Amino acid sequence: MTQTVNSSLSHSPIHRTVLSNGIVVLVAENPAADIIAARIFVRAGSCAEDRDQAGLAHLLSAVMTKGCDGLSSLQIAEKVESVGASLSTDTATDYFLLSLKTVTSDFREILTLAGLILRSPTFPETQVELERRLALQDIRSQKEQPFTIAFEQLRQTMYQNHPYAMSVLGDETTMSRLTRDDLANYHKTYFRPDRVVISIAGRITPEEAVNLVEEVFSDWQPPAETQPVLNLPEIQVQPQRQLHPLQTQQSIVMLGYLGPAVSSADYAALKLLSTYLGNGLSSRLFVELREKQGLAYEVSAFYPTRLFPASFVVYMGTAPDNTTVALQGLKKEVDLLCTTEVAADALQAAKNKILGQYALGKQTNGQIAQIYGWYEVLGLGIEFDREFQELIASVNVADSMAAACRYLQEPYLSLVGPEEAINNAFSSGTSK
Repeated sequence: MTQTVNSSLSHSPIHRTVLSNGIVVLVAENPAADIIAARIFVRAGSCAEDRDQAGLAHLLSAVMTKGCDGLSSLQIAEKVESVGASLSTDTATDYFLLSLKTVTSDFREILTLAGLILRSPTFPETQVELERRLALQDIRSQKEQPFTIAFEQLRQTMYQNHPYAMSVLGDETTMSRLTRDDLANYHKTYFRPDRVVISIAGRITPEEAVNLVEEVFSDWQPPAETQPVLNLPEIQVQPQRQLHPLQTQQSIVMLGYLGPAVSSADYAALKLLSTYLGNGLSSRLFVELREKQGLAYEVSAFYPTRLFPASFVVYMGTAPDNTTVALQGLKKEVDLLCTTEVAADALQAAKNKILGQYALGKQTNGQIAQIYGWYEVLGLGIEFDREFQELIASVNVADSMAAACRYLQEPYLSLVGPEEAINNAFSSGTSK
């Protein structure tokens, strides 16, 4: 038995079905090429980790394809490569993801393999140890990258005990003590059909896709236990300044503001402001601070789409001698958003940019499967594809200023660079 929401009743080209075991199936039929892409999302990710097990979801994703019931790592690789398919796993803050792509005729075989990997990974001890060592190498190498140090420092200060404070990789301490049992317990808790979204795009009809998913997954039943509920700490806004002396050729100046989750009414306005400030060569920060003042090696802004409160970040890489004036310049540009109206033509240009980039990000079957599955996992629904574009288009100058005044007032500060340069910038900032 399946419960279906028929796409003909909505504006969406996506067919949405909920199987009796709770799996949500999304299908976008696209007969243009003989290819099918699928994204299998699990509502888990690094947000579901305990703080002392940070990196667990990443390690699980790295080991998932290294063995499943009846198949070794090599046998899995041979099955995928023998038909020229691709299959990979990944984890993010808000979800786990298994991605696959095949020619249409091989989709059943690779989806069946994906089902085995998803439901019955074996987590071979030797593979766990190997992937843990590789993760530790990544963690250590990131300690040599000024931007990563600055962002890590900023994130931990902003989010405190919330899981968003930690890198998806965790740190050396947490990654070092993760065990195979930890992986098995996490998998048992969160990998259940009523937490799964399967998003499919390509040369397949909705009926064929749903039948195939039922064939592969219908015997997978939710456990008797109720779904786990994330009990996350409330994030207290307490702007602070953090310095990390590092003998490098440049300083990283980073300002962070705690913004809202994707479900907020202010999400679209802040998304637009981050594009206006720091997306591309025509952005405000690039023109004012790099082109006109010559301060920046690199300068940008970002405001990621998150299930929980997201960080609105502006940053610059600059010569150590320019650290103080770079900090002042960044702060001034963000402050202007609350005190001076963004010109209507500049706001429209930002809208055109974000909507154009959004359209370009939905060209391939993989991109289509990704975006609809992601929206479903975030609880936004398949209509959010249309709603997002309408929300961006409807933001006006007053909306943008109001959102800036609500969220972009007092920043968290993260400075990384030569000690004298960042100390001078810090002193200059605290004296104002």
